[in-house]
Amino acid sequence: METTIDSITIRILEGDICDRDVDGIVNAANNQLWMGGGVAGAIKRRGGRDIESEAIAEGPIPIGESVATGAGDLKAKHVIHAAVMGADLATDADNIRRATLSALALADRLGLRSIAFPALGTGVGGFPLDECARIMRQAVIDHASKGTAVRTVEFVLFGRGARKAFERIFEGE
Repeated sequence: METTIDSITIRILEGDICDRDVDGIVNAANNQLWMGGGVAGAIKRRGGRDIESEAIAEGPIPIGESVATGAGDLKAKHVIHAAVMGADLATDADNIRRATLSALALADRLGLRSIAFPALGTGVGGFPLDECARIMRQAVIDHASKGTAVRTVEFVLFGRGARKAFERIFEGE
């Protein structure tokens, strides 16, 4: 599915975020920035351990903040590590909102034109997909309303159910 919010093209895709040929991909990080399972583990396996080493050197960071690293062997140029949870791996709506906005703002500062997000906090964090989609959609709207260099935001989701949940929210239910 593809739609537009202000000047940003939004794509909802099912697949592996590590395969995306975008300027930056977002890691659903913990605030210590170690990369264990879920999206973080996949990024480390596919892109290389240097991504984690570079991230940890930047941390710890406050929950809701983001840092950028290189992307190792991935197609993307950067990995933006958005701290959506603490070491307890728990998250909430406010953490997801702040982490999404922080990742978009960092992408802007880096001059990225395209960025791919997973459904922040819904894997290891256990946050409901529909609510995550609503929060992330609103964050993109809020970010776009201030003007941005980002032209494409992809939501790359694991599984048909996740993709359908995001499509429902972005299509207005």
